[in-house]
Amino acid sequence: MELSNPPFETVDTSGKPLGISVDLAKELGLWLGRDVTIKNIPFVGLIPSLKAKKIDIIISSMTPTFQRKASIAFSDPYLSIGLCLLINKEVKGSDAKELNQKTNKIIVKTGTTGQQYARRIFSNAEILALEQASSCITEVLQGKSSAFLYDQLSVFANWQKYPDKTKVNLTPLVIENWAMGLRKEDVGLKDSINVFLIEFRDRGGFNTLTKKYLEKPEEAFKEMGIPLIFSPRSSEVLSEP
Repeated sequence: MELSNPPFETVDTSGKPLGISVDLAKELGLWLGRDVTIKNIPFVGLIPSLKAKKIDIIISSMTPTFQRKASIAFSDPYLSIGLCLLINKEVKGSDAKELNQKTNKIIVKTGTTGQQYARRIFSNAEILALEQASSCITEVLQGKSSAFLYDQLSVFANWQKYPDKTKVNLTPLVIENWAMGLRKEDVGLKDSINVFLIEFRDRGGFNTLTKKYLEKPEEAFKEMGIPLIFSPRSSEVLSEP
């Protein structure tokens, strides 16, 4: 995983891995009876590292797009979330239609589904991609970019952190699934992961993670009447680019 996406994949004050994905990986390891080592790899390097057998599983806020599924296998989805906009407070407009102007620059993180969706949603605006989410946020804070297209929880967290410089539209422009990535030949591991996800969900594991990491944003989203979707059933199929 790339440890730069709180509250999913990040590090604590001592530099140790922390977050929903980290806890999920540890729970999976316990269930499989396997030791777990978390490796911090840039998002664009995750699939190459998996195929080169430097890692065994990707758990890093990754959507199983058609393009990725042509290269690797994916587990059943373990989380669903919306993509929305973190907007510079001085920018006019707060929805995609208003921001889809030649005068606006929309920033996205390289290699993410946000980059793919931005090309469709913002056909008139300039699209800029950077490798680090923190760099994308800085672009918005400094007014160099009009808005950052990213997941709802990250957008919410940065709006809370920089209320004087940003505004948000937390209504999802699109809803996507996240799943674990693994090599296509590891069929047995994929089957085991899918059984684990059912068992973990049924014993309230995802509810525990929500309470631990998402209690405050969940309450805020409810107050705003905006859905915060978590832990889909494997039969649910959501949109993908």
